[in-house]
Amino acid sequence: MTKLILSERAARIGIAPNAAAKARAQALAQSGRTVVDLTSGEPDFDTPASIKQAAIAALAAGDTKYTAPAGTLDLRNAISEKLARENGLAYPPQQIIASNGGKHVIYNAFAATLRTGDEVIVPAPFWQSFPAMVSSNDGTPVLLAGLREDGYKLTPARLEAAITPRTRWLILNTPSNPSGAVYDANELAELASVLRRYPHVWVLLDEIYEHIRFDDGSREHLLTLAPDLADRTLIVNGGSKPFAMTGWRIGYGAGPAELIGAMTIVQSQSTSAPSSIGQAALAAALRGDQRFVRESVAAYRERRDLLLDALRDIDGLHYIAPQGAFFAFVDCSALIGSTTVSGSRILSDVDFVEYLLYEHGLAVVDGTSFGVPHHIRLSIVAGRDEIVEGARRLAAAVAALVRNGAAENTLDTPVTEAA
Repeated sequence: MTKLILSERAARIGIAPNAAAKARAQALAQSGRTVVDLTSGEPDFDTPASIKQAAIAALAAGDTKYTAPAGTLDLRNAISEKLARENGLAYPPQQIIASNGGKHVIYNAFAATLRTGDEVIVPAPFWQSFPAMVSSNDGTPVLLAGLREDGYKLTPARLEAAITPRTRWLILNTPSNPSGAVYDANELAELASVLRRYPHVWVLLDEIYEHIRFDDGSREHLLTLAPDLADRTLIVNGGSKPFAMTGWRIGYGAGPAELIGAMTIVQSQSTSAPSSIGQAALAAALRGDQRFVRESVAAYRERRDLLLDALRDIDGLHYIAPQGAFFAFVDCSALIGSTTVSGSRILSDVDFVEYLLYEHGLAVVDGTSFGVPHHIRLSIVAGRDEIVEGARRLAAAVAALVRNGAAENTLDTPVTEAA
């Protein structure tokens, strides 16, 4: 049999670590173990009935054909209306693209713009797909570790120090996966001041968790604070998080016409266009009653508070309350170096995650895969009973450890300057 030779692109990346963590949890559950799974970034609510009805209506009307590569005019108009209504931004349809999820928008942007060796600044903790998508498109991800004392947010000084003549993009994700951090108006304005000094740096603004907010802070948009950056900013958003439309695979981007045009060319030669039915559903979601969004966010806030109340009583775990998104990002550095009842040493957060899964039936994701070691990520998009039981198992697992001394805190140094 002829040996398969992989491309350099495929060899540079692997399966998303959160997907791998979920697969391990599912395999353990299938073996008969009871597992509490707090790995997911997927809403546990169903897509609202009104959105489903819009899809059914599209099917009945025969909207089952190929659409324009950038998406239907109706959906792009709905996105344009949303950006004007909610964000105070003017984007005509020709500056908007609909794709197969927000991830596809990002991939298209990098495929359309990166050349070998171009650098992309990726603040950590980061969504695991960011550096992988940069690498798979021949770019170099420059990973900047966030500090707990800075709320895991990029500071102007760290941004400026990371910019080089080869920097092509800065990724800014707010609210953040995995930390739940939200950049306020002052922080955004300060980052914009740095970016003005480097006109060759573009901004990829991932706002997929835009509506999943638990704080009462300013909702002002980067581009209303710094409209001069609009000609080098790509906004990424979609239906998966606010409308529980993960399986529909429909997201969108808004940016300068030249960039959107290049992304449309890339998309036309890969997936052609997203599903016509998904596009009709998202258009209805954006134009429809937003009560589901408000009610689901209230439920997520309640679950967040339930989890944080339990974490507060576990010795050795530390956190900053997430202001948004679906997760709690928890510092477990005080537990590194501990010994389990079976005699194994916990030498890393990866070891701790395996210990939680195989000895206590609790599935979470390691912080190393998000660029910040000695942390774990726990999801709040699970039922109340699962969160309570997960917290109970976490407390029992920590209590059972024999403390042999904590590892040195390494959060003040980047994971790597480039990877």
